[in-house]
Amino acid sequence: MKDLSIYREDFPILKRKINNNDLIFFDNGATTQKPIQVIDAISDYYKNYNSNIHRSVYTLGDESEKIYEESKHLVKEFINANSHEEIIYTSGTTESVNFIARIIEQDVEDGDEIILTYMEHHANLIPWQQLAIRKNLTLRFLDLDELGRININQLKELINDKTKIVSICHASNVLGNINPVYEIGSLLKDKDIYFVVDAAQSVPHMKIDVEKINCDFLAFSAHKMCGPTGIGVLYGKKNLLEKFDPVEFGGGMIGVVEEKSSTWAILPDKFEAGTPLLAEAAGLGATIKYLEDIGLENIESYTKELTKYLYDELSKISNIKIYGTNEISDRVSLVSFNLEGVHPHDLTSFLDEKGICIRAGHQCTQPLLGKLGAYSVARASLYFYNTKEEIDFFIQVLKETKEFFENEF
Repeated sequence: MKDLSIYREDFPILKRKINNNDLIFFDNGATTQKPIQVIDAISDYYKNYNSNIHRSVYTLGDESEKIYEESKHLVKEFINANSHEEIIYTSGTTESVNFIARIIEQDVEDGDEIILTYMEHHANLIPWQQLAIRKNLTLRFLDLDELGRININQLKELINDKTKIVSICHASNVLGNINPVYEIGSLLKDKDIYFVVDAAQSVPHMKIDVEKINCDFLAFSAHKMCGPTGIGVLYGKKNLLEKFDPVEFGGGMIGVVEEKSSTWAILPDKFEAGTPLLAEAAGLGATIKYLEDIGLENIESYTKELTKYLYDELSKISNIKIYGTNEISDRVSLVSFNLEGVHPHDLTSFLDEKGICIRAGHQCTQPLLGKLGAYSVARASLYFYNTKEEIDFFIQVLKETKEFFENEF
């Protein structure tokens, strides 16, 4: 397995001290740190290319547009889309899923059904709740087993002639479980059902192939894969994007505007109203080049090894509850847990004193935590710049915190 620790030098923030301790960033499920190559790409754009695109008949505008279009090509190749016309830029996964819900709204009828899972992030739940309210649709949910896994046989049972949408996360941001989206895509292949995939937690860790998944729409964010905040991707099959009307309106997405009517631009501009995310696109392009230089297969292999080590070490601690599957091959690199007698927020504060960053709370998955019987959980999420030595220190501080609370209370 390739040693990825050499890439730590690319991340300026990892040289920081927090409370006189080396920064250990274990909150990568929330956002990732940025390598200097991405930081420089964004800075270089503002220093040398900053200008608006579309109808900028001058050199600077042409150069800026080339950077933007190159980033679209890189995304297309990154997820194996058929065309750059299938790549829409948004502010992130949340906006992408909201866009998708508003797009599909044009093709739903009273009584249609939406199938979700109980593990969905609020961003892949609330947009569908709101659509159901607006259009009198029914939400149905896939149950989870004791390890938080869904059963594709139950999905087969739930599907009926009223099913219009299946929207599911590729990987849970709490359980870490990887869902069988390729199998689901095959199941839905010949059905008149829209298949939507929230890939926010999977794209940073593994190679994604939208053609093989056979999804109609897929969403992810740049900032969870070493890219900039403020930009995300909405992938949609070209024939569907051509079929539907845009859901935001203004400059950049029009064909011809008359007093009382308008026509729309060709794809992908049709769904990108206003000034495009230019510097962010430059950063995303640099991000994809950076990750592909490392190799997604190397990232997946290394982070799974780290995750196994973290899971095994956590499992040795008494009175700890770990959530999600124990099959490391079936989870991304995050582990959520609770220590008996220690509130996750208290734990996080103790860890912060030692420079360790983890996340505590409901993780934007309140229905899931209700199923787990937990109000809040602690989550450690890893990426390829983390190390076993950092995990060792994390476990040591975790044990010290546990001992403190046991003796204090």
